[in-house]
Amino acid sequence: MAQNTLEKTSVTVLGLGAMGAALARAWRTAGHPLTVWNRTPARAAALAAEGVRVADSAADAVAANTLVVVCLLDDTSVGEVLAGADLTGKDLVNLTTSTPDQARARAGWARARGARYLDAGVMAVPPMVGTADAGGYVFYSGSRELFERHQETLGVPLGTTYVGEDAGFAALYDVALLSAMYGMFAGATHAFALIRREDIDPAAFAPLLADWLVAMAPTVHHTADQLRHGDYTRGVVSSLAMQVAGTPTFLSTAEGQGVSTELLSPYFDLMRRRLAEGGGEEDLTGVIDMLLVRRPVPRRQET
Repeated sequence: MAQNTLEKTSVTVLGLGAMGAALARAWRTAGHPLTVWNRTPARAAALAAEGVRVADSAADAVAANTLVVVCLLDDTSVGEVLAGADLTGKDLVNLTTSTPDQARARAGWARARGARYLDAGVMAVPPMVGTADAGGYVFYSGSRELFERHQETLGVPLGTTYVGEDAGFAALYDVALLSAMYGMFAGATHAFALIRREDIDPAAFAPLLADWLVAMAPTVHHTADQLRHGDYTRGVVSSLAMQVAGTPTFLSTAEGQGVSTELLSPYFDLMRRRLAEGGGEEDLTGVIDMLLVRRPVPRRQET
């Protein structure tokens, strides 16, 4: 066992919040030599009791190992914590939640200090860490060579998915998926509100709602196909014009049930605007372009 432990990559973890502590414990359990640091030393006490080395400073923790995993509050915290550390020759993996632009800037910042850099987007909550069948994983972007070098180690606490050389892609994938999640939550919120005042058992309604959402989920593949080919009329089953014609029923039903339409109306407004621009024969895919206020994507015709 001792020999096997020595063969495993040593890891430094900066930040022992709920996620950082869970990651550190997963590596410790798997036998990886571990050095940790946290701004509040008390949070490291439990790991210290388990034999993990606790560094006196972030700089000391960084110096201990080549692979340095950062899991802090925000991007500003990353800059502050690493300000006094020598990053020359380090493999810096940043699991701190950030925006794509922050990730790209942080990648340049790390390279300027002599470090190799990977950014990450964590698609999991702490209880999922270290549990193989929980389904949690992490998006990684940046240096492919660096990802491949440490993929086995990075895969110990959570699954790994590499999404590209652009350091901002992991954060972008992360926020894109979470944004879709909140959109789903918004729809479910409106659905439950509609039945709230009726003699309908929400526990009996919930399976119907869940099954319907699951049935609708594969439509994202159809949307992706239309976006790829630039033809939003490709394979249309229910045109935008037909769907806009049906929206008054949804709004009237909400009014009759005493439910605000503030979750539905913005989307319906976009649909009507797209229709007014001549997109009546399209699917709902054209609504996506209505949101691109800064960098519109030109339509591409299939060749």
